[in-house]
This record gives sequence, structure tokens and C-alpha cells, in this order.
Amino acid sequence: MSRRQELNQIYKEIKIEAGIYQIRNTQNEKVWVAGTNNLKTINGKRFELQMGTSYNKTLQKEWNEYGEDAFVFEILEKIEPKEDPYYDLKDAISKREAFWIEKLEPFGEKGYNTVRK
Repeated sequence: MSRRQELNQIYKEIKIEAGIYQIRNTQNEKVWVAGTNNLKTINGKRFELQMGTSYNKTLQKEWNEYGEDAFVFEILEKIEPKEDPYYDLKDAISKREAFWIEKLEPFGEKGYNTVRK
């Protein structure tokens, strides 16, 4: 097996975990809650903030103001996919994200999420 084939095989065996996470400002305890089908994308969110390109302008503003060290990225819940062919992982993520948003109420003075209509 070539090195390329070996690396492809290793990549295929990496477990992708879905879940809900938050970015928490340790200075004022404001949070941003989000769901994802791949928790490894948290690193992408960190990169967006580091580059100043986050679409969440309030979060970006405070990231710039307080600095990267003031923020922590925390996994709130991992979601295990089910073998059921009718199981909708995207729907499950959406429902669990809604649960955490309702529980934490990360709006206004408490967070960076926007109220959904």
C-alpha cells in the first residue's frame, strides 16, 4: 500500500463527531451557541475570529477587544448518529441546538446569538 493510500485509509477511519458547542467570553460570560455535524469545525471558527472574518459582528468585536485568551471553546454535547436509515442527524443537531439556546438564552447581555423568528 502506498503512503497516499495509507493516509486515505487513516482519514476514512477518523470518527467524525456531531454536537453542540459554545464559545464563551470569560470576561463577561457571554456565550455563542452553535451546532455542527463535525465538531472539528470549531477550529475553523477560531480561525475566522483570528482573521477578523466572523459573520457574527458582535462576537468579532469583543474578540478583538478582549483578545483570544478571553475566550474558551467548549463542547456542550456530542450527538451520536444512529444506524436507523430514517434518522436525520441534521434534524437532531438542530433540535439539540435549540434546546441549548433555550436553556442558556445567549441573547443580548448574555450572549452573541440572535433571536430566531
